[in-house]
Amino acid sequence: MQLEALGIPAIAICTTPFESGAKAMANLGGMPDYPFAIVQHPIGSLTPEQIRERAVEAAPQVIGSLLARPE
Repeated sequence: MQLEALGIPAIAICTTPFESGAKAMANLGGMPDYPFAIVQHPIGSLTPEQIRERAVEAAPQVIGSLLARPE
């Protein structure tokens, strides 16, 4: 959100159980429409290959959000 405030497009990535908390933080930060890529939980205990799978899962959400921004 700090990058967005500086005019740098950004997106947060969080896992499903933290989606509501992330939205609450965006609201508190005055950015209720701040975008989030949501991936399956957990990530902390995953192997490198499983983390890559989560990255592939998040990529379309991240790209779509960044490309949807006005220039």
